[in-house]
Amino acid sequence: MILKVLLIIGVIGIVYFMFIKKKPISNNKNTKKRENLQDNDMIQCSECGVYVEVSEAILSSAKYYCSTECINKVK
Repeated sequence: MILKVLLIIGVIGIVYFMFIKKKPISNNKNTKKRENLQDNDMIQCSECGVYVEVSEAILSSAKYYCSTECINKVK
């Protein structure tokens, strides 16, 4: 009897982890690799949300900022 209950719980667990449970969504919008970006691509400032070109953005701590003021707000 206990073996049947454990078997049913095991099957339900396997079905849950294989079909129902979703993978966690990564929130890496602002941490794009620089190699994939061109100079005229627009990216969002990590602090204020303003869009700037990659060539004008400042990269600090693996995040892009529009100005030194935004960097100083974070620190």
